[in-house]
Amino acid sequence: MARSLYEWLWQHEFWLPPGITWEDMQESEDTHYPQPRDLLLSIPFALILVVIRCAFERAIALPLSTKLGVRDKQRPKAQPNPVLETFYSTHRKNPEEGELLSLAKQCDLPVRKVEKWFRRRRNMDRPSLSKKFSEACWRFTFYIISFFTGLATLYDKPWLWDHRECWTGYPQQPLQPSLFWYYMLELSFYWSLVFTLPFDVKRKDFKEQIVHHAATIFLISFSYCANYIRIGTLVLVIHDASDCFLEPTKIFNYMKWKKTCDSLFMIFSAVFLISRLVIYPYTVLYNTYYYSMEIFQPFFGYYFVNVLLFILQLLHVFWSCLIIHMVYKFILQGTMEKDMRSDTEESDKDEERDKIREKEENGITYFSNVTSNGYIQRNGSEPLDNRAPLANGHAKER
Repeated sequence: MARSLYEWLWQHEFWLPPGITWEDMQESEDTHYPQPRDLLLSIPFALILVVIRCAFERAIALPLSTKLGVRDKQRPKAQPNPVLETFYSTHRKNPEEGELLSLAKQCDLPVRKVEKWFRRRRNMDRPSLSKKFSEACWRFTFYIISFFTGLATLYDKPWLWDHRECWTGYPQQPLQPSLFWYYMLELSFYWSLVFTLPFDVKRKDFKEQIVHHAATIFLISFSYCANYIRIGTLVLVIHDASDCFLEPTKIFNYMKWKKTCDSLFMIFSAVFLISRLVIYPYTVLYNTYYYSMEIFQPFFGYYFVNVLLFILQLLHVFWSCLIIHMVYKFILQGTMEKDMRSDTEESDKDEERDKIREKEENGITYFSNVTSNGYIQRNGSEPLDNRAPLANGHAKER
């Protein structure tokens, strides 16, 4: 059964244009074509990248964050409470009103203190500023390396300048060693992001990030197997171009270099919108949808790769809407709004509100106690009974 499934999956009608079979893709001593088994190398390479990342963050990024003045915010810790901890771990992190009342009764605590406990407990699970800084440093380092690696690989390739060259001789386009290693570098990196996904900083577009990683891995893998490497390299370079500006924007934001952060954000916004909404549709989508038809007739692989590329474009539109909204706020307010994808802490205003309430309650209680005894103790003053009235209505110390 496994053999039948294997033979069905690798039918040449799925992967190759009409009139081309796998026999036409036979390798020789001087000619090499992409082989699906090569993709297995990306898994150990991804694990190596994970190890390199851990070493980089501990040895370089964390010490750098300290030198640059990135300080983790002191967060009040939630007091140990087995009942609330069990609910937090097994049910939900943000209980509803009825659940808060039930938990308050079980713990014999005021509802407000139960709310405070959950708020502090959620903040304990949120990543620290130094972790965000380290993650941004690692991604910035990789995107810079991969972007310039892509440029160095493609600058002398004809399809970088004439997009119709992506299809010249397709699918019998020999695999060059530089293209192979560039593909392995990118595919290994996205696999490493999948491996570290549970431990990375989670943002509000977490689900979109999963879709993005999955679509990217599928796209890279399929384009490699079907020898869409020329168009695939264009996709990779276009994506890395804007990412090179996104990560330093985060870094300067964590350092609280406001003006530098705002300037980089505007540059990133321009590069992202131009590369993802203008260059990508023309260089990639129009190329694969129209130019490829000058060489061969549509087949399954043609439709499949276009669907994957279109999914990426939908994600580009989604993120572009967020960026345009932030740019709009920046133009109106003169300062960059916080990243709407970030899972920000919720303790600041709520903690201050609770402290004010406690002070007010303590003040009212204290005032009631001292007035019931017939005097007001303030700044060391004496009781009111020791004061004599004057004709003008004021009191005079005896």
